[in-house]
Amino acid sequence: MAFAPPGLARVARGIDWNLYVPKLYTTLSRGYSWQSLRADTMAGLTVAVVALPLAMALAIASGTTPEKGLHTAIVAGFLISALGGSRVQIGGPTAAFIPVVFNVIEKFGYEGLILCTLLAGLILIVAGLLRVGTLMKYMPQPVITGFTAGIAVTIFISQIKDILGLDIDRLPGEFSERFRAYAEHIDTFNPAALVLALACVGLIVGLRRWRPKWPGMLIAVIGGALFATLLGLPVETIGSSFGEIPATLPSFDFPQIPFERTAELLPAALTIAFLGGVESLLSAVVADGMTGGKHRSNAELVAQGVANTASALIGGLPATGAIARTATNVRSGARTPMAGILHAVFLLLFMLLLAPLMSYVPLAALAAVLLIVAWNMSEVDRFRALLRSPPGDALVLLITFGLTVVFDLTVAIEVGVVMAAFLFMHRMSQVVALETDRKLIIEDEDDLSRPPSEDQQRRLPAGVAAFRIEGPLFFAVANRLDDVLDQYPDTPRAFILRMRYVPLIDASGVTALEQFAQRCRRKGTALVLSGVQPQPLAALRQMGFDRHPGVLGFARDFDAALALVEKKAGTAA
Repeated sequence: MAFAPPGLARVARGIDWNLYVPKLYTTLSRGYSWQSLRADTMAGLTVAVVALPLAMALAIASGTTPEKGLHTAIVAGFLISALGGSRVQIGGPTAAFIPVVFNVIEKFGYEGLILCTLLAGLILIVAGLLRVGTLMKYMPQPVITGFTAGIAVTIFISQIKDILGLDIDRLPGEFSERFRAYAEHIDTFNPAALVLALACVGLIVGLRRWRPKWPGMLIAVIGGALFATLLGLPVETIGSSFGEIPATLPSFDFPQIPFERTAELLPAALTIAFLGGVESLLSAVVADGMTGGKHRSNAELVAQGVANTASALIGGLPATGAIARTATNVRSGARTPMAGILHAVFLLLFMLLLAPLMSYVPLAALAAVLLIVAWNMSEVDRFRALLRSPPGDALVLLITFGLTVVFDLTVAIEVGVVMAAFLFMHRMSQVVALETDRKLIIEDEDDLSRPPSEDQQRRLPAGVAAFRIEGPLFFAVANRLDDVLDQYPDTPRAFILRMRYVPLIDASGVTALEQFAQRCRRKGTALVLSGVQPQPLAALRQMGFDRHPGVLGFARDFDAALALVEKKAGTAA
């Protein structure tokens, strides 16, 4: 008989496990026909053809060897499709991870990256179980577009070496040092590499325009390899730079992980987990829009966590849902997660059968592939649109973009999210209104259709003031209550604080009300709250505000508040 600690058992009972059922199980349990298998097979093959050059290019750009990208696409791609919450999601290494992975390898070595990937996987699993997936939609768009465009620029900058064919043994990760290295080695410029890269870019762009259904990236890579080999161009290839790609299955082998550096690597792991979560859910949303389906966000996060954990254990790279490959999967006719599983199987077959030939692929051709990826990531139209947004949003966009390019993604996300949060709080503080009794004397909610009369204003007893608060009362606006008492040269004997239009209140709002009640008590002013909604009422009582000595009581509506004031405060109308 299995034993589980009582606390853990309660947590397990509290989890709605239906949220984590893989879409693969759901679709197969409803029946799986030969027609669906045929459609998924063709879609999986198409996506595998697209993913093959991308996986190698992304690995090389990240500062490691091409087989790492292939192994990641195979293992992580299989698990994301098998366990995920989207019917058509395709997972694997993506361009968003390039700057993070490159910097981690440069600072901590490849063992450090494995630990970061492992920690990120565990973080994603926990995030999924805590239902953080439903909160990802609140990520501000200027932050997402800013760091995405910044990553695109970073990718472009990182490919200058291979586009120009510069002979640089070790490319620095820092922005200024990278350009210094380019300037110091500009005398090694290789015109053949530049011509080859531009030709591959032109071929990909041309095929997208005239033959959009053809695998342009793979054709460009194969064409570049044939062109360079037949003409004997003096350009760097995968074979000359990394040796032959091993035609072997990815093997699970617990690597040497520097666990003593966990605290030091945790910020990078959090960044990888954040990127993995955001990009996978964005990709799932795009897929939902194309298919009319609905993904399970928390199941997707758990699957991403399992996939990244497994990728770390085979020495692979971080992985997430890939928007472009997922869209290709949908356009190719995918019906179920079997398409993603078959995409991983086809990639494995390609690696086992074509590994010797991949050694002839020029690095300039792979750089051309990444230039196209960077352009697609830049989202120029959306970037321009956000520049025309309100100044605060445009500033968040530009700062996030600049920090991503010049410093690193971790700093950019931290600063961008904090700035966006302060911007939101500032805007919400402008929404909340505090109005005096001359504008407020309105009957109950049922009577809002009738305009207030002068008679209603005269209903206030002598020495009684009425204030209305509109909007959420949270920490960004709570301090505005301090100015209320100062508006009267003669301190009122009683205040009616009308809160019918306060939908929510947080701890800072309750604290501000307590401080306001204390000021009222010191000045001999009785305080009555009227029309308090359920959430604020529960919060106020939970924090003991109803027992505050300066509070006369709660009233259902304005009439009840007047009656309470007349009865307990001893004021006459």
